[in-house]
Amino acid sequence: MKALWTVARKELIDLFRDRKTVVLGLLLGPLLMPGIILGIGALVENKVRTQLASTLLLPVAGIERAPNLVAFLQSRNIEVTRAPDDPVSAVREQTAPVILHIGDAYATRWRDSLPAPVELTYDSSLQDAQIPLQRVHRVLYEYSATVGSLRGLQRGQSPLAGQAVQVALRDVATPEARRGMLLTFLPYLLILFSFIGSAALVIDVTAGERERQSLEPLLATPVARSAIMSGKILAACLFGMLGLVLIVFAFKLSFQLAPGALAQVHVSLPVAAQLLLVLLPMVLIGTTLLTLLAAAARSVKEAQSYLSILMLLPIAPTIILMVNPVKNQLWQFTVPFLAQNQMILKLIRGEVISPLEWAVYMTCGFALGLLLWLIAARLYHRESLGVSG
Repeated sequence: MKALWTVARKELIDLFRDRKTVVLGLLLGPLLMPGIILGIGALVENKVRTQLASTLLLPVAGIERAPNLVAFLQSRNIEVTRAPDDPVSAVREQTAPVILHIGDAYATRWRDSLPAPVELTYDSSLQDAQIPLQRVHRVLYEYSATVGSLRGLQRGQSPLAGQAVQVALRDVATPEARRGMLLTFLPYLLILFSFIGSAALVIDVTAGERERQSLEPLLATPVARSAIMSGKILAACLFGMLGLVLIVFAFKLSFQLAPGALAQVHVSLPVAAQLLLVLLPMVLIGTTLLTLLAAAARSVKEAQSYLSILMLLPIAPTIILMVNPVKNQLWQFTVPFLAQNQMILKLIRGEVISPLEWAVYMTCGFALGLLLWLIAARLYHRESLGVSG
């Protein structure tokens, strides 16, 4: 243990002498996190202000066929304009997000108290068209229900006669869970920073020292190679956890400064501490895996080439859950990256993580870290490790 701490202290002292590396390693995440959260908050506020609260311009074809409908639309903060000659091209070219077409038979069927045809032209592949479409569709539904009720009253019928079933919606989602829906990007960022946050140090203390031919004298000392490797891993883990502490507190501060709905996200100190505990196994897994790759690589350039592949691993669970959402099950807490994703989402949503889930998660996480440590230790015992090239 004395040799392990000696190596770790030596690597940390060497690291902090390189101020540029320390600044990039420790401050990049804390500076990037507020930028992302505040930027997303500003975008959400701007979208709400421009698409929900502002006047919606709605091109309408056949305005003269439904003056009452047009007046109703205008009373709901929707400004009606003449539709272009080719509505399909206008929607595809994003000249207008949605276009209303009032059918030729509208007036006739209206007078006969029959459903009058209208058509909404939109492009479902355009995300920006969804809010205008929902606004127009909701107003049309309101107009249809209002006119239907008036027709029933005119004939001496109750407006409720046409409602065979009255549906009530009961949303049991907590405010924390609803706000957590805005933060689906957060697990990927936290997992990524914890997984490769100390990559520069790990690659430098193994592949870098090997390339500079300073690793061979260290391995020639009477200290066990596993202790030397463990000291390097310990130094990288301590540096990675220091960076994560700064990131989590920057994350907490960001929500206090964020506008709109994101400002309501409260990250308490117990939640911040649990986030750090969740990310601790990932720091160990990432450090031991990078140590293994750096020991197997012939140069720093080869070791750095693996980072582009490793950066894709944390995003895999996010993509899988977006395409195929699954219910939380115990086995998920045994799968790397998926387990961290589920644990972080539960904390953000304000859900309680059971002791069994904690036990399974921590056991599997540290077991994987130990397995990678054993493989890396075998590579450290190769005689060719200290030889550059």
